[in-house]
Amino acid sequence: MVFSVRSSRSINRSSRRRRRGERGFSLVEILVVVAILGMLVGLVGPNVLGLFQSSRAKTAEVQVEQLRSALDMFLLDTGRYPTEAEGLASLVDSRQNIAGWRGPYLKGGKVPQDPWGRPFRYEIVDGQARVTVDPNARAEGSANGATVAR
Repeated sequence: MVFSVRSSRSINRSSRRRRRGERGFSLVEILVVVAILGMLVGLVGPNVLGLFQSSRAKTAEVQVEQLRSALDMFLLDTGRYPTEAEGLASLVDSRQNIAGWRGPYLKGGKVPQDPWGRPFRYEIVDGQARVTVDPNARAEGSANGATVAR
């Protein structure tokens, strides 16, 4: 039988090496994880952003439809649509002294902004009221600008 006796110095060195190797992750492992996360974000990110844009467009369409309903109620009460000068504010503001006005025609007492934080556009075209989303919002992903003509 042969017994080898190792000095306490060599035992301490080998245990230090082992502890160093077991501590934490290597740079290569960290880079692999970062690369995988980057690929996941690259694949999933555009889909999530696309969902946000499509939901904004749908929200704009719903809001335009609500404004259209309010304009129809205004028409029934007053016999006309608001002029461009009166604008959509006439749907909530009784101080304009419009004959037959029985509003407010919108809940919340104010005209909503589109999902991009811009005011809706209101105009009279050939005697018909038209509510549209700001054309700049369309460039940012709104579906066809959500136009309603009445």
